[in-house]
Amino acid sequence: MISLPPCGRSPGRPRDDAREQAILDAALELLVEVGYERMSMVAVAARARASKATIYRRWANKDELVIEAIRRRGGGDEIVPADTGSLRSDLMDAVSQMVDHVSRQDAALVAGVLLAMRESPDLAVALRVQMIEEKRWIADLIVQRAMDRDELRSPAAAEVFRELAPALLFARLLITGDPLDSAFIEHMIDDVLLPLMTSARAEGD
Repeated sequence: MISLPPCGRSPGRPRDDAREQAILDAALELLVEVGYERMSMVAVAARARASKATIYRRWANKDELVIEAIRRRGGGDEIVPADTGSLRSDLMDAVSQMVDHVSRQDAALVAGVLLAMRESPDLAVALRVQMIEEKRWIADLIVQRAMDRDELRSPAAAEVFRELAPALLFARLLITGDPLDSAFIEHMIDDVLLPLMTSARAEGD
């Protein structure tokens, strides 16, 4: 994933990683507990036992603070699609990595972030870049490999993956609560993604 630059940090200032992480954790806790609108920099400072000056030296506003907190929480979760030799196996690998990532997320936090994106247009734009636009290459790579193997004929199949895969995962995580298990992954690939990605519409016929 292409990393966004750190938000609002003064160049050359020594960083206290433990204090910074406490502030970021406090921001996400309050986002879940009281919602984005009621979350304030003052409340974050109190929760993290930090001064407001410390917070404002690093982040100009709560949009920047929340963006950094979400980026830091998702650090190290880069999805790297394997080249397995077949489209189905490539999808199995990529979706399994996505499931592993989603399974480790707090559903309440995910819901809080989605609600926050509705309440702050600036936050929504920044997070869409971080969570969606920077990951477009994953579907593009899977589809290009399949096209090179003559399993697909159009890059339009990548958009099918981008639209459906996250929707199916988050529906399970946030709505139905059903398990994100191997049976679900196989259903998702064999009954939904593969048929639509290889359909006449996706193949450009």
